[in-house]
Amino acid sequence: MLNTPELVDSLVLDLDAAELAQLIKENKISSRKAVEIYIKHLNNINPSINCLVENRFEEALQEADYADRVLAEGTAEGALWGVPISMKEAFHVSGMKTTGGLLGRKEKTMEKDAEVVRKLRMEGAVILGKSNTPELCFCQETDNKLYGRTNNPWDIKRTAGGSSGGEAALIAVGGAAAGLGSDIGGSIRFPSHFNGVVGFKSGKGQVSQEGSFPEVTQELQERMLGIGPITKSVKDARLLYNIVAKNPAANREFDNFVMNVLPDSNYPMADHTRRLLDAIFQKVSSEFEVEREMPPYFGDSATVWQEIMSINGSADARREAYGDNPRNLYNSYLKERLTGKSEVHRYLSWALIGASLFKPSDKRLDKIREFLQHGDHILEHYLRERILIMPIYHKTAPKHGVVYREIFSIRKSFRQYLPYVAYANTWGLPSLTLPLGSDEKGLPIGIQLISSNGNEEALFQLGEWLELNFRTYKRAIL
Repeated sequence: MLNTPELVDSLVLDLDAAELAQLIKENKISSRKAVEIYIKHLNNINPSINCLVENRFEEALQEADYADRVLAEGTAEGALWGVPISMKEAFHVSGMKTTGGLLGRKEKTMEKDAEVVRKLRMEGAVILGKSNTPELCFCQETDNKLYGRTNNPWDIKRTAGGSSGGEAALIAVGGAAAGLGSDIGGSIRFPSHFNGVVGFKSGKGQVSQEGSFPEVTQELQERMLGIGPITKSVKDARLLYNIVAKNPAANREFDNFVMNVLPDSNYPMADHTRRLLDAIFQKVSSEFEVEREMPPYFGDSATVWQEIMSINGSADARREAYGDNPRNLYNSYLKERLTGKSEVHRYLSWALIGASLFKPSDKRLDKIREFLQHGDHILEHYLRERILIMPIYHKTAPKHGVVYREIFSIRKSFRQYLPYVAYANTWGLPSLTLPLGSDEKGLPIGIQLISSNGNEEALFQLGEWLELNFRTYKRAIL
């Protein structure tokens, strides 16, 4: 057995899920020992960054003991056998709460696992606990009235992003071997970029949302939702995606693809991100056919995303947070602004006010459907053998509150700052985020790869190629 004398705690925390699974199967470390190391580490780091909001440590230790017994009997088969992972709070885990960060749901305990949780457990994964989100996952920063704010482990004065901010911060500090998030407006990719982890947003309809909260019921919003892994490596992103997806990624080589590295444009981009994109362009030019052009519909994507998210004034979310009286929304926002006290965070109330003010008419929705139908046809051909390489955000992780102000400003500045992430959501495309660089302060820079549904394996292959040539996951040390 490789217990602490041979395999120190820090090494275990640095391992990705596939590597740890292999060591457990080879009897070089027990599942229980791995779980104990992660529990100790989470207890040490969580007070500083507030990423884990509910744990199931006792149950995890019992499950680890079971995993070790089955392994000793020679009947263990799962790809994640005995591997400790974490889960975004939005996914139901039997016996745990799913609150959406709302005070009104603080005792809402689930009796059944989400479908993605069930699939991961079938492969032997041991769930340590659940990570923080903004209220109703409705903001690109992670803060709520129930659990409070999650801090970026690279600099606690900076945002961890959202809505999977707790999950990405947790993986960034090595709080679990791997995790799972969801993304309807950059909610995997913002946090992956800000915290320096790998994140994969699945394409439309590729992963079941059964047992996730809030449930997305609007047809046009469903196409924008992607559920996927948050990990330390592309290898793990592929592994977890193939477990939770309805169908595993098709084995498609990427050698003949055209690589389109987003050019400089009128959209904001910090110098450090621009330099990294230029370096990527130079590197991929030596191996692949490359181009630098704006992809079709890039400029329209953020506006269409905002209109789709405002369908019926987000009535379901408003009702969940405020009940049936619409005046409660405005009263809550005013109370928060005037006194700093309310039952619902101002991030959610202001977002819902915006949705109610800018909800599209039925006539406008018909136009959007027509636009999307035409665009889907164009992009199906455009992305058949093409991968887009672009930023997630115009700069590295800013101070708390900046992303919220830029995206939810009354000046509609989201049209400048959101197109990078809105593109994959609006068109329901898979996107892989990689930490490929850092700025002068050492803050990570994430770059995303986007292609069409069916090209997931090509994204993973290119991602692994880029991991060999640029910075990859590096654990944040608090």
